[in-house]
Amino acid sequence: MFKLAHISDIHLSPLPEPDWSQLASKRILGYLNWKRNRKHSLTGNYLEKLLADLPGKNPDHIMVSGDLVNLALPEEFENALAFLQSLGTPENVSAVCGNHDAYVPGGLQKAIDTWQPYMSGDDVPIESDEDYPYLRIRGNVAIIGCNSAEATGPFMATGYFRENQAKRLAQILEKSRNLFRVVCIHHSPIPGATKWYKRLIGDDLFRDVIAQHGAELVLHGHTHLATTHFIDGTNGGIPVVCVPAAGNGEGGKRPAGRYNLFTIESSDNGWSVQHEAYGWVEAGHGVEILEKADFNLKR
Repeated sequence: MFKLAHISDIHLSPLPEPDWSQLASKRILGYLNWKRNRKHSLTGNYLEKLLADLPGKNPDHIMVSGDLVNLALPEEFENALAFLQSLGTPENVSAVCGNHDAYVPGGLQKAIDTWQPYMSGDDVPIESDEDYPYLRIRGNVAIIGCNSAEATGPFMATGYFRENQAKRLAQILEKSRNLFRVVCIHHSPIPGATKWYKRLIGDDLFRDVIAQHGAELVLHGHTHLATTHFIDGTNGGIPVVCVPAAGNGEGGKRPAGRYNLFTIESSDNGWSVQHEAYGWVEAGHGVEILEKADFNLKR
C-alpha cells in the first residue's frame, strides 16, 4: 500500500512588497490583482491549518503541482523552498512548476535552480525546462513530473506541452510500465477545462501520449477546482484529478483549500485506488473528508 498526497496552487502569502523596478513588467497586473482579490482569499492561516491535518494521514509521498509563488519575485522562490522543506525531504516530496512560478522571463529557470532537489529524477537532475519530464520511483509507484510552465504575455496564463517533451514522456511511461505511473503537470490536459487564455497548448499531444503508452493517474492544478475527468487508454479510462488551491480560504469564486489523498494497492488484475478529498467545510471549523471515490484500474 502506498499513500500519495496531492496539493497545488499554494500561492504563498504574504506577498513580499516589490519595488517599482520589479513591477515594470507583467508583474504590475498580478500585483494589482493580488491587492484587489487574491490578498483577501489567500492570506490568513488556511494553508497552515490545512496541512497540519496531513501528517495524521501518514502519506508516503507528497506531490505539489505548481504555483508555489505569485509574481516570481526573488524572495518568493526562497520562501517557497522553505515551504517545500517544511513538507519533507526531496525523498518524500516532489514538485513541478506552474505559470505563476514562470510569471516573467527568467522565473522558470530561477524556480528550477532553487527547487531542483524537489524536481529532479532519481538519476538525472533537472537543470532546465529542456530536461523534463523527470522520473522518481518510490516503491511500486513511478512519479513522473512534466513541465507546462512558460513565461507568457500580459493577460495570458497558457501552458505548453511540446513534441520533445512528449517523446521523453513516452519513453519514461514505457520504462515504468510495470509500476503505478502517476503523471503530474500543472495545466489541465482536458479540453475546455478552463478559459482559452489559461489552456494547455498541446493538450491533445499530452492525451495522445497517455492514451498510447498508458498511465494510471494524472494529477494537475491551475483551475483551482475539484474535478475528475478521464483520458481513454488501452486498458480503460485513466483518471485525471485536480485539487483546489491549497491556500484558498472560505468564500470566493473557487472552492476552499483541499488536499487529495490516494491510497494505491496492487490487485490481481491491476490496481485499486481510493481517492479521498480533505478540506474546509467551513473556515475555522476543522478539516474534514469531503469526497471519496474508488478507481479499479487494469494493467
